[in-house]
Amino acid sequence: MKVSEIRELSMEERKQKVIGLQEELFNLRFQHGIGQLENPQKMKQTKRDIARLKTLIKDEA
Repeated sequence: MKVSEIRELSMEERKQKVIGLQEELFNLRFQHGIGQLENPQKMKQTKRDIARLKTLIKDEA
């Protein structure tokens, strides 16, 4: 997710996106733990997306 895409979202949409990505990260960690994760880079990308969203939420609050 790019910063320009995030800026187009409303504050409420950003917060909902963070919650969704955190749930996705939890599931990815679970899959990684039991050896079913096909793409480990997905975890890294999800963490970065969460950080981007939280940064923009904080900047505009």
